[in-house]
Amino acid sequence: MSDTGLRRFLGGSPVQVLLRLVFLSFVVGIILAALNLDPLDLVTMAVQFVERLWNMGFQALGRLGNYLLIGAIVVVPIWLLTRLLAMGRSR
Repeated sequence: MSDTGLRRFLGGSPVQVLLRLVFLSFVVGIILAALNLDPLDLVTMAVQFVERLWNMGFQALGRLGNYLLIGAIVVVPIWLLTRLLAMGRSR
């Protein structure tokens, strides 16, 4: 990778980017310490959030399946009856 390609990828010179990252890491560290948050707690909270979303998704699918079955109990017999009646009329 050429020097200009590296600069383009990083968004500036490597030294400038490193200094910006160090500064931002320091500021974020101070904010997290003030909020009494640990980085591992943040990872745990993110994983739990994804798990809750995952579980809610499957619960929603389960509810949709229940609605489908309830509707099918009414719709399928009516459809079958209309098809049978239509067959009788066409003869």
